[in-house]
Amino acid sequence: MTDGNTTDALTRLEQEGEIAADYLEGLLDIADLDGDIDMDVEGDRASVSIVGDSSSRDLNKLVGRDGEVLEALQELTRLAVHRETGDRSRLMLDIAGFRAQKRAELTELGEKAAEEVKGSGEPIKLKPMTPFERKVVHDAVAAAGLRSESEGEEPERRVVVLPAS
Repeated sequence: MTDGNTTDALTRLEQEGEIAADYLEGLLDIADLDGDIDMDVEGDRASVSIVGDSSSRDLNKLVGRDGEVLEALQELTRLAVHRETGDRSRLMLDIAGFRAQKRAELTELGEKAAEEVKGSGEPIKLKPMTPFERKVVHDAVAAAGLRSESEGEEPERRVVVLPAS
């Protein structure tokens, strides 16, 4: 990419983050919840986080059981961005650090599975996961020097860690 294209892409991702932040601020106002919005660009996607003080447990309502509400809010936020820009968004949303903590846990899971496959030489099928979860595990397995693939249909799609060829 040239510098102009890089600048254009960064500007577009920053715009996505700003649109998402406005949408989420409105949502927090409607729900009468306290939280601050942090925006960033991570790689090739906008990243928006809703953070609260350590005593605020209300934001956990926006995470839901196993992040189900968070996933739904992320899709709604992506739709709000799409409505404004006309472009599909790959924006990532985190609330109260849930996704960051989940990423650390999944990275560890991927590393452990890779070590087990290296030791046994046998593939391992992991439990069904969301697309976000599978991506984190695939990245951890690749970093450990092995390969992995996804198999099955949603919502039963899972990662299979494969031995080195």
